[in-house]
Amino acid sequence: MFDLGWTELLLIGIVALIVVGPKDLPGMFRTLGRFTAKARNMAREFQRAMDDAADQAGVKDMANDLKDAANPRKMGLDKLNEAAEKFEKWDPKRPAPPPPAAEMTEERQAQADKVRRAMEDKGQARLDAERAARAEAEAAAPAPETKSDA
Repeated sequence: MFDLGWTELLLIGIVALIVVGPKDLPGMFRTLGRFTAKARNMAREFQRAMDDAADQAGVKDMANDLKDAANPRKMGLDKLNEAAEKFEKWDPKRPAPPPPAAEMTEERQAQADKVRRAMEDKGQARLDAERAARAEAEAAAPAPETKSDA
C-alpha cells in the first residue's frame, strides 16, 4: 500500500526525534504500534465478514461454476490446442509423413502409392529437363576468349 524504503523511514525517525524529543519518542512509537495493530485487526475482521457474506450469498459456488465452464478440457478446447501446436510445429519445406499403413484401406494405400510414384516420375522428368536445358545452353554458348599479351 505505502511504499516506504529505509531512507524514508530514517528521515521520518530523524524528524520525529527532533519534533517529539528523545524522551517521549519510545512512548509515541509504542502508541503508533498499537494503533496499527488495531487497524490491521479491524481490516482482517472486515475481510472475514465480507468472505462469510459472500459464502452465504453463494458467490463462491458461482465462481466455481464459472471456472468449470471456462475449463478448456470440458469445452473441447484441448483438441483445438493440440491442432494449434501441430500447426506451429509444421514445416512446409519438409514433406508430411504418410499415415500409418494400418489406418489406410488397401484401396487408399494403392492410390497413395500411385500418387507418390507419379510425383517421383514428374520430379525426375523435371530434373532431367533442367539438366538437358543446361547442357544445351553450355553447348550453344561460345567458349570464353583468353587474353594474350602478344
